[in-house]
Amino acid sequence: MNKDQRSLLLSSSSRFPPPQGPHFSPSRIFPFLSTEFGFWFVNFEMLTPGVKLSYGTAGFRADASILQSTLYRVGILAAPRALKIQSVIGLMITASHNKVSDNGVKVADPSGGMLSQDWEPFADTLTNARDPQQLVHLIAEFVENEKIAVDGAKSVEILLARDTRSSGESLVEAAKQLFRCASLDGDADRLVYFIVPSRSSNKIELVDGDKILSLFAIFIKEQLSILSKEIDVNGNNDYQCRLGIVQTAYPNGASMDYLKQLGLEVTFTPTGVKYLHEKAAKYDIGIYFEANGHGTILFSEHYLRWLETRTTELADAFKGSEQHKAALRILAVSELINQAVGDALSGVLLVEVILKHMGWSIQRWNELYQDLPSRQLKASFLGHLSILWSVKVMDRTAVVTENAETVAAVTPPGIQEAIDAETGFSLLIAVKYPRGRCFIRPSGTEDVIRVYAEASTQNAADSLAKSVAKLVDQFLGFGSS
Repeated sequence: MNKDQRSLLLSSSSRFPPPQGPHFSPSRIFPFLSTEFGFWFVNFEMLTPGVKLSYGTAGFRADASILQSTLYRVGILAAPRALKIQSVIGLMITASHNKVSDNGVKVADPSGGMLSQDWEPFADTLTNARDPQQLVHLIAEFVENEKIAVDGAKSVEILLARDTRSSGESLVEAAKQLFRCASLDGDADRLVYFIVPSRSSNKIELVDGDKILSLFAIFIKEQLSILSKEIDVNGNNDYQCRLGIVQTAYPNGASMDYLKQLGLEVTFTPTGVKYLHEKAAKYDIGIYFEANGHGTILFSEHYLRWLETRTTELADAFKGSEQHKAALRILAVSELINQAVGDALSGVLLVEVILKHMGWSIQRWNELYQDLPSRQLKASFLGHLSILWSVKVMDRTAVVTENAETVAAVTPPGIQEAIDAETGFSLLIAVKYPRGRCFIRPSGTEDVIRVYAEASTQNAADSLAKSVAKLVDQFLGFGSS
């Protein structure tokens, strides 16, 4: 371990000291009624500084109020374990059937089994270290004895999950110091990732559906490019797969620009998954994602039949070639991703597989492009760095749009011209809002008109949205909201 690593461990571990006592845990006070003797007695369990936690058959378990230091230290343990076996390690925060005031953590090896028993003594010793200095000493001694290279080592992957106990949220904070995190909505059909803030910042960096779409598109495009390379094999290699990227009008403009720079075919649909899914199904491979993390990849039956035949041909003549591997990877994606309207769990698995294949950290992934400055003010979550304004109107159907809501409002007459003039969308005048983009559409759920705007700065995006909201109010509203 080098000096910087020791310093980081010393400073961060001081935030999660072991439990101090004496301490009476209210959740550990149990009254029992003895029917035989006819009286009550109470069992008080006192937690003292000498309390010893041990890694049992299901990991560490105890009252949740004393587990923060344990979670932090198990998070540390997972890193050398992943380096030792050169594979991903899982941490699950749960107490299974224990009472709700309890919680715990168990470590999963890549086989799906529990942490190797050879490592359990180290887990016990690490968890019960009395102070940061002893903790760092134990880690340094262990990695040296196990011949685990941590100085200049490559990054490792630790998958972290928890159950729904209320204490899990704070315990996750202790465990996830340098983790990438995924978040699913209630019915698990939407997925976003985020980067945990550093100690010097409280800002969470969101890696939204636009970035997930970009990651999937890069990977599929790369595999198709490899597969299309000339190779001397009898068979049909002249099939030109049509890859299509489908978005609504709401992705951040930087996302749209990035996908087009990759040379991908990008099309747009009106807002709504039903439109995205229908359009994506027209391609051999169609990828769609909303910024809110709702999306998937579709494969046509015709293309999959061709790909299966091609994979067999390559296996017979050039097994193990780059073309053969690319064909296998595309087939694997078609089997891993759920081609139904939305399945965030299969999405998580595919993201993790691709990041592993490409050797990317979440930071590298997030740096694909820089979102335009913006803000979301109201209505459904549409991804970060956008501003969405709603204007209450008498009749939302009075606004009719075309070109998948991205370009023009054809009614009421004159409103689009007014929006273009405000945006500076004209060759005759200077651009009022650099990289400005603004459009309106009727809400599908409320009597409001949605106003979407973005620009090169936050102030410009706010100003543009408010100005256009006033125009909508002038044309058909009775007061903005």
